[in-house]
Amino acid sequence: MGGPEWQPPVLRCELRFEESVGGTASGAREPGRRAGASCPKMHSDAAAVNFQLNSHLSTLANIHKIYHTLNKLNLTEDVGQDDHQTGTDDVVGPEGMEKFCEDIGVEPENVVMLVLAWKLDAQNMGYFTLQEWLKGMTALQCDTTEKLRATLDYLRSLLNDTTNFKLIYRYAFDFAREKDQRSLDINTAKCMLGLLLGKIWPLFPVFHQFLEQSKYKVINKDQWCNVLEFSRTISLDLSNYDEDGAWPVLLDEFVEWYKDKQMS
Repeated sequence: MGGPEWQPPVLRCELRFEESVGGTASGAREPGRRAGASCPKMHSDAAAVNFQLNSHLSTLANIHKIYHTLNKLNLTEDVGQDDHQTGTDDVVGPEGMEKFCEDIGVEPENVVMLVLAWKLDAQNMGYFTLQEWLKGMTALQCDTTEKLRATLDYLRSLLNDTTNFKLIYRYAFDFAREKDQRSLDINTAKCMLGLLLGKIWPLFPVFHQFLEQSKYKVINKDQWCNVLEFSRTISLDLSNYDEDGAWPVLLDEFVEWYKDKQMS
C-alpha cells in the first residue's frame, strides 16, 4: 500500500483516586497528616500507573495491528454521522468487520463472532465501537492478533455451558433486531436460529420449514425465548408437549403442523 502506514492516536485515560491522600486501608488518616495534603510519592505512583494504563490502551487501540480494519474507524470529522453509532464512539462497520474476520480466520457468519460480540457487549450487529472493543479486549486480555486467535476456542467453549448459551441466545435477539423495533423480522430470526440451534436441535430443519410456510413476519422476544426452551425440553416425537401448557401460539401451531405433516 502506498504512503506511510497509518498509526492510531494515543488514547488518554484519567485515573480518579477516591481515597484521600494519606488514608490507610481502613480509611483512617495517619496522625499529623491533613486531608488532601500533597504526597510526592503518591503523585509519582499515580504518574507511573497513568503511564502504564495509557500504554496499555494504546496497545489495545492497535489490538490486532490490522491497518485496513483500524483505518475504518472514523477518528476525525465523520463522528456521529452513522445511524448505527452510539454517542461519540468510533465505529468499525461491516466492511471493516469483514476484513477483520479475514485476518483472524473466521467467517463473519460463524457463531464464534456472535460470542465475541456478546463478550464485547456490542449493541448493533455488524458494528463494533471503539469503546466496546477496548472494554471487551481488556476483559479477554487480548492485545495482539495471535492472542485473539488463541482465544477463539475459549469463546466456542462457552456455547457448551448451558447457562452461558442461554445468555448468548437471549443476547442474540436484541443484538440482531432493529433498534426501533421490539420484534425480530422473520428472515433475521431464521438466520440467527440456524446459527444457534441449527447444529444442536434435530428438529430445527423442520421448524425452519414451518417458519418458511407460516404467516409470521416477525418473532417477539417471548416466542424467541420459548423456542430455546422447547428445543431443550420437548422430545423429538413431541410426545411430552402439553397443548394446554403456557407455550406461545407459534409453537402450538408448529406442533399441529408437524403432526399433520407426519400423518400425510
